[in-house]
Amino acid sequence: MAKTVSAMAMALRALDLFALLLLLLLPGSISGASINDTTPLESFLTSVQSTAFQVLGNENGTFDPKYYVDLPLKQDLEVTKSAFVNLSRSNIDKGKFNEFVSEHFNVPGTDLGDYNLSDFANTPERFLPKVKDASAREFALKIHSLWKVLAKKIKREVVEKPQRHTLFPLPNVVVIPGSRFREVYYWDTYWIIRGLLVSKLYETATSVVGNLIYLVNTYGFVPNGARSYYLNRSQPPLLSESVKAVYAETKNKSLIEEAFPALLKEHSFWSSYRFTVHIRDGHGVKHVLTRYNANLYSPRPESYIVDTDTAKNLGSSQEISKLYHQIATAAESGWDFSSRWMANRLNRTTLVTAYILPVDLNSFLLQASSSMENNIAYFAKLLGKKELQRRFHKHATSRKAAINAVFWNEEMGQYLDYWLVKRNATDIEFKQQKIYSFDKQNQNTDVFPSNFFPLWCGVVRPGDEKVSKLVSSFKKSGLLLAAGVVTSLRETGEQWDYPNAWPNLQHIIIEGFAGARSVEGLALAEDISQRWLKSSYAEFQRVGKMLEKLDARYCGRSGLGGEYNPPTGFGWSNGVVLSLFEKFGWSTKSKLTC
Repeated sequence: MAKTVSAMAMALRALDLFALLLLLLLPGSISGASINDTTPLESFLTSVQSTAFQVLGNENGTFDPKYYVDLPLKQDLEVTKSAFVNLSRSNIDKGKFNEFVSEHFNVPGTDLGDYNLSDFANTPERFLPKVKDASAREFALKIHSLWKVLAKKIKREVVEKPQRHTLFPLPNVVVIPGSRFREVYYWDTYWIIRGLLVSKLYETATSVVGNLIYLVNTYGFVPNGARSYYLNRSQPPLLSESVKAVYAETKNKSLIEEAFPALLKEHSFWSSYRFTVHIRDGHGVKHVLTRYNANLYSPRPESYIVDTDTAKNLGSSQEISKLYHQIATAAESGWDFSSRWMANRLNRTTLVTAYILPVDLNSFLLQASSSMENNIAYFAKLLGKKELQRRFHKHATSRKAAINAVFWNEEMGQYLDYWLVKRNATDIEFKQQKIYSFDKQNQNTDVFPSNFFPLWCGVVRPGDEKVSKLVSSFKKSGLLLAAGVVTSLRETGEQWDYPNAWPNLQHIIIEGFAGARSVEGLALAEDISQRWLKSSYAEFQRVGKMLEKLDARYCGRSGLGGEYNPPTGFGWSNGVVLSLFEKFGWSTKSKLTC
């Protein structure tokens, strides 16, 4: 990001500052971008963000645009906005700007307070009984202790004066990822919950799920994150899987009763016209599949200066708004950003995420043994709702048939994303059709870990002939490196590409192969798990922190790239390590070192 924002700074400094500030405060656009679909508070904070960037610059690549849209106001918006306009009437230097921020805002994160986990024990009973090695056990206990650091409560001021905050007033304890991510995130929360359950923090895990249920009941879906500027999109839908994980440990039927209406509501959200695509397979059978499709056509407030810079060389306002939509849709996928979504794999301006049917999204919506649709059927059975049970079993059966018909590639032995457009680096024309016709050439033959996710999601059941094909294909894919599974085979500078390895992707791949109940699959799962645990331990020993992602090429090295400096904490990293230790253990005969 440093080179990008430095170039933008030079351009901004050529403008008259007062004129720029007035422009930013209007619901109009820089580079033709509309911000009409943001709240007045978000629009104002993006103005502060842009001014901060112009005045403070990006020395050492430390400027974080998200910081400024997370600022809690000390006074109401109109008062703060008036002070901002008065500030712009004079030449703003660093001192004046910092004084303005200090006077009118609290520091991001101060709207959260520490939370005392009543169910926390320094050494829980029955904690990781299969971990025998002393170093491994010490490592796991240190990670376990991090829940006390990441657990927060929303301060009363957010509840009483929500108009001064982009942070949502969630009702329960929140467990955040860490660092700049000082709020709840949707799919991160699933792996956080998995870790909390290993730590025997059942009450906390139940409360964390309760926050997601609250978001669905309030907004009709789970947003990307628990801030107002994330309301334009969701993230990979793992709420039902989170509910099932907690229920499996607690047998708390009241949680199912509380969650069930929200799960139906979330399923309706993902089944709406905005996301659904009808496609006829090669045998003439019509299927319904799902795509990501964010509801935003302007820059993301948390990355306003980055998105406007990305779009600066595009011609028309229509092209620019289309790109902003594709950027937000990539963020909805969780893979922001990746060559997986780009027509030209090296050029972010060619993102076409909304024109792609992703293997993983549709697998998450199915997850035949543990899914949104089959989970709802399972919960309906628990609650005695037989008609809903039958309906959702039918949904799951139909989606499984669609996944196999549209995504499966027999020659590669993998499930491949399906593009609704022809891949063309210079000119992508998308026209919405009532029914698409399957064309095998539209399958994306690039290799990603997501090509194997149907194993985890139960599309491929134990004993299915596809199991051995998927195992064999993975071994030949080139995805398995020293530290674990790499995110792609292309080095693009994007963080969801080579050489990064993400903990959640490791976990899905490992559990998928382990759950296939084949000798080869289980051996492969254990191999990947050992690589990941060794690398996580080595990096923790080196820096004393858990990182968001790792470099797959080396045992014990931080991941690279992205729009921000590598954060620490880190919620899903902690959850994955604890979950892997619980599943596979660590014997005294094995060294945890690289």
